Amino acid sequence: MFGGFGIPELLIILVIVLVFFGAGKLPEIGSALGKGIRGFRQSMDDGTPKDEKKEPESLEHSQGETIEGSTVEQKEEEKEKK
Repeated sequence: MFGGFGIPELLIILVIVLVFFGAGKLPEIGSALGKGIRGFRQSMDDGTPKDEKKEPESLEHSQGETIEGSTVEQKEEEKEKK
């Protein structure tokens, strides 16, 4: 059935999990497992995390700018004038 596991094997595993975790924790465990699998599938489909999907700014706009906002050439001209 599931990779060589039949109904009797799955029932034994379910009983062991029930004894170990208790009936109250099973929904939480199932929910966490489902969210983990869903996140894994989304990451495999997308190929990139959600943060990296944004398009970067073009290099033409920021090329040559310093932190202060003026270009390197402008800084050199200001030094020559002084």
